Amino acid sequence: MTVEISTRESEVLALVGDHLSNAEIAARLFISVRTVESHVSALLRKLAVPDRRALARHAPDHTHKSTAVPVLPRPLTSFIGREAERAALADLVTTHRQVTALGPGGVGKTRLALRVAAAVTAHFDDGVWFVDLVSTTDPDLVAAAVAAALGLGEQPDRGMHESVISALSSQHALVVLDNCEQVVDAVAAFLERLLSACPRLSVLATSRARLMVPFEHVYPVPPLSLSGDGDSDAVELFTQRAAAAGQAPDASTREAIAHLCQRLDGMALAIELAAARWPTLGLDGLTAALSDPLRMLSGGSRAADRHRSVRAALDWSHALLAPDDQKLLRRVAVFAAPFTMAAAVHVTGIDAGVVADGLARLSEQSLLTAVSTANGTRYRGLETIRQYGTERLADADEESATRQRHVAWCLATATDLTQALPDWRARFDTVADELRAALAWASRQAEHRADAHDLAARLAALTFTRGLIGESQQRHEQAAALATDPRDAAVMLRGAAAVAACRMRGDDMYRLHLAAADAARDARDTPAAARDLATAATHAYRFSGKFTHLPSHDEVVALIDQARDLAGDDPDAVAAVALAEAGVLYDAFGAAQGPADNNVPDTLAHARRAVALARDTGDAIAQSAALDTLTGAQSWGGDAFGVAATINNRITLVTPLSESPQRTLELTDALSQAIEAALGVGDLPGAREWVRRLAEHPLLTEVSFRATSWLLVIDALAGDVADIPDVGERFAEAWRRAGSPRSTHLAPAAAAAVMAHDLGGDETARREWEQALDHLGTLPGHAFSYLAIFDSIRFLHDGDVERAWERTAPEPDDVWKWVTWLWLHWYVAVRCEAAVLAGRPDAAQHVAKARTVVAANPVAGAMVERADALLKGDRDRVAATARALTDAGCGYQAARSLVLAGGDHAARGQAALAKLGLRPMAPGPEIDWTR
Repeated sequence: MTVEISTRESEVLALVGDHLSNAEIAARLFISVRTVESHVSALLRKLAVPDRRALARHAPDHTHKSTAVPVLPRPLTSFIGREAERAALADLVTTHRQVTALGPGGVGKTRLALRVAAAVTAHFDDGVWFVDLVSTTDPDLVAAAVAAALGLGEQPDRGMHESVISALSSQHALVVLDNCEQVVDAVAAFLERLLSACPRLSVLATSRARLMVPFEHVYPVPPLSLSGDGDSDAVELFTQRAAAAGQAPDASTREAIAHLCQRLDGMALAIELAAARWPTLGLDGLTAALSDPLRMLSGGSRAADRHRSVRAALDWSHALLAPDDQKLLRRVAVFAAPFTMAAAVHVTGIDAGVVADGLARLSEQSLLTAVSTANGTRYRGLETIRQYGTERLADADEESATRQRHVAWCLATATDLTQALPDWRARFDTVADELRAALAWASRQAEHRADAHDLAARLAALTFTRGLIGESQQRHEQAAALATDPRDAAVMLRGAAAVAACRMRGDDMYRLHLAAADAARDARDTPAAARDLATAATHAYRFSGKFTHLPSHDEVVALIDQARDLAGDDPDAVAAVALAEAGVLYDAFGAAQGPADNNVPDTLAHARRAVALARDTGDAIAQSAALDTLTGAQSWGGDAFGVAATINNRITLVTPLSESPQRTLELTDALSQAIEAALGVGDLPGAREWVRRLAEHPLLTEVSFRATSWLLVIDALAGDVADIPDVGERFAEAWRRAGSPRSTHLAPAAAAAVMAHDLGGDETARREWEQALDHLGTLPGHAFSYLAIFDSIRFLHDGDVERAWERTAPEPDDVWKWVTWLWLHWYVAVRCEAAVLAGRPDAAQHVAKARTVVAANPVAGAMVERADALLKGDRDRVAATARALTDAGCGYQAARSLVLAGGDHAARGQAALAKLGLRPMAPGPEIDWTR
């Protein structure tokens, strides 16, 4: 039976087949996550499959390859001849890893490269990617242009270079980099890193200049073949283009046309421009136009001979234009990307009617290309023509005025984009290069510094929201450098610091806050300087894991002392200093020694004071930061429920705020902590909801392993092992795309997968996850936290109660630093049960202490209740805990209760384990049920 699947469903299915999460699919297709969920549900129903993993297996059968692989641009006109060149270049591309198609503008490098790329696609298992660098004038954005072509977003903890390398590291593919000449040095450096890290990748570059790297193989692109008898590629190109322009040349003119093509040195662009004039000038007119070599060869000694031919053709085409069309051609040359008629009216300063007619005529004469899009017609000049127009603009002394109008239009466009219209992302992508080009020009003009600052600031905000957070940090810093008022500079530096924090760049974050403090001092705003210094100190302990070189304790204390001296009685500054003072009292600098240490009450008191002072300021971001410090103090005190409540307060505070780097930093940090807090208090459904919210955050589409890592832990503890392979595959794929970073923060996910596959009896998967755990690394103290918990659950499952007790033998107070917050209740509950089943003489004391610790935790509380019932031989109470654990979403522990209850309950428990996909559980030690 044929299954009807819509185009959108096919696109979603293809991406499911690529193992992308719903959030990643939403970002790729510019639709909401809920829409993706709806499509996935419909696909599950239509294809009659039980889960997402099965759905992914159906992707090749119900999607076209074009929805899952890159597509080369399709030229609007036919490709003529060049059989020998195509064969030679194809041979080079399939035998060498980096080939440069070299030649002057207009020789036909791009068309030839596209034709060859299409011909060799089958040679590359993962296809061909095309990257047009024509609009990339900033060397720092080469990697960003490649990432955009690959459909990659930026990862918060990795730059664009790393993102591209990670995405292509295992790909057997060809990347075509077109128009490299204006950023040739940056391309060379980028390719050296890319090809070293991606051993199966090949690159075909087109450029007017060599890359000058040792691994480069150069293919000089020759002009079209010429012959005097009219049988050549050049004549065929002229004939077809003239016919397309409205009048096919008669066969009797072929020799004369061959002579014209020889005069133009076989340059494809020059021939196409001449052919466009054939219907209006004919043979006599074209011959006359080419009769004055002094006028035609006006390129000067700085241009190569072949390039002078193109310039000659352009000079000739330009001379034939009406004055209004000449003016329009040179003024639209400032556009770096395809533009609309409305944009041309604003930027050229020419009447709309004249612009409309002129754009049509320039397109008819091959000086512009008109492309129809869903949002209307856009116009674009070939790079050679655009550069020619720019020279003409300077010659007419109109460049400054035109570029001023271009900057003004870009500012208005950027302002409009910040209004968050539904299609703003797609609109931004079409004008991003325009905004960058305008900024590049304005930033070099002293008289336009204010406009450059404003445009950089708008680009900083837009690129951040678009997920280009590396560029956002760069634009924030650029805006700060362009600011004439140090107060404005300080604002942008604070924004840059927040972006750096979102990128996991702690050293940059610290540097930028110190720079903001210097700018505030220059502005004589000492309270602001105090806030910046205190914030730098605070971040050194709040985000210590983001630093490569963490500042010393003494350095941070010195910052706080400076901030205190500058703060005066300013409420915001006093609150910032109080927060920094609270922070340095605990873990990051080793001041607190344990739960019984006097520093914990002191830290709690300082944290609560910081929260109160921040609340008085009315600044939600400051309150969130203070609440984060309070959660740290509460966790050291073992107050898991207090931690969860405080984190919920943070999320409630920052969620309604408008999008900004500061808000994103606080929200994503709080969401990550909310998952841990919910797990810590046994709220498994709540933890899953926080995972969903974290996964849906647009900045995390490329690092979804941060969310899926916790989903692995939740599923493993709950016993939902049927979902583990799918979740684990999504985690592993996102982790590999990020370059498989070593991170102890991700180790609990791997340890959870090891436990789940062990209980499920999948030895192969268990060994694979053990290797991943070894790669991620663990800290020594982890032996007393999640590793002890997961190991003990496995040992208890197998009835090895003595080993379970040995793994949890240390008193919680002795290993408090490793079991606090997330793991405390789990550790206490598992330890309590191990003590009872191992027959420890002090088991009753363990149960009594555990009851106090885990009170109100539905999972840990039921486990302790079960341990007490086992200790007292109360079979009914043991069995009754199964219902409580089921209600709490912990199917594994519910089944375990039934098996431990023995008798008729045991068979139901083993059946429940089998339904979960787990191997049978050992019955455990004999219990005297007569007590």
